[in-house]
Amino acid sequence: MIKLLSEFKPTEAGKVVRVGGEGRMRRRLLDMGITPGAEVVMRKVAPLGDPIEVTLRGYELTLRKAEAACVEVEIGDR
Repeated sequence: MIKLLSEFKPTEAGKVVRVGGEGRMRRRLLDMGITPGAEVVMRKVAPLGDPIEVTLRGYELTLRKAEAACVEVEIGDR
């Protein structure tokens, strides 16, 4: 099942399938290591839902919900 990273709940995990967005935002996501094939785990969601924290390639990364909405992830067991 494919879902947007912004729709994840804490502890959900998956593999990045596609990075959308345009221009600077897409380039920034790719530069942070969010590339197809990368394993990602949702760690925390702020009380009002923005930002979110994920674990990716061995480090913690904080993203805005709008940025996370550009990332499609295939849900799988960790």
